[in-house]
Amino acid sequence: MSSPTTVQKLAAEALGTFWLVLGGCGTAVFAAKSIAQDDDTGTSFQVGVGFLGVSIAFGLTVLTGVYALGHISGGHFNPAVTVGAALAKRFDWKDVPGYVVVQVIGGLIAGAVILVIAKGKDGFEAEGNMAANGFGDHSPSGYTLLAALITEVVLTAIFVVVILGATDTRAPAGIAGIAIGLTLTLIHLISIPITNTSVNPARSTAVAFFNGNGAPGQLWLFWLAPIIGAVIAGVLYPLVFGKGADEPELDQIPNPPVST
Repeated sequence: MSSPTTVQKLAAEALGTFWLVLGGCGTAVFAAKSIAQDDDTGTSFQVGVGFLGVSIAFGLTVLTGVYALGHISGGHFNPAVTVGAALAKRFDWKDVPGYVVVQVIGGLIAGAVILVIAKGKDGFEAEGNMAANGFGDHSPSGYTLLAALITEVVLTAIFVVVILGATDTRAPAGIAGIAIGLTLTLIHLISIPITNTSVNPARSTAVAFFNGNGAPGQLWLFWLAPIIGAVIAGVLYPLVFGKGADEPELDQIPNPPVST
């Protein structure tokens, strides 16, 4: 079987990031706070999926994306993962810019699709309602810049460590997608109240400019913090845990098994 071409890999990364944003942010916009009304009493009550549902949605998009597209592109769907994998010598640095660009493009297309669909409901206002990340006044629970920075750095580092560990040749085969998806679910359960959870610059960029309300001005943090976390993980993982004895360098692997 022939190896995927560069175009196919880039297309897979764009599609996977599109799916991640559509599934995760789309759930947050459309389903997190859905309100229903009792026809008999006229009483309104919430039927939305809440933080738990949004967390599960992000985990499921990654899990399904990894199994559907990971064999083509490695299934990063996240600039932080791409950088972390390159630092861990599991991905070629020359391919990093292309991956990052298409990840951002795929995310932005998904953000635009969410916006178009959301405007199909009377009274929808995009400002402040597009699942953007934020801190201070734009944090869901009012957490500070420092709290947001620490949260995003630590959780991204853990996320990338899990990815590198789950795709290590010494790890059980075939379960990487499950481990990665469950980890992203847990990360969202921890940090939605703090930053609305990024750990992924492409996800943050995808909705920030549509959301407005301060999100574009705070976007720098949701690039800086995840990249710092990825650097920590990418450098420390091979130093602390080593490399599988039979694990070749990236340039010897047609389809490097690195996913998110």
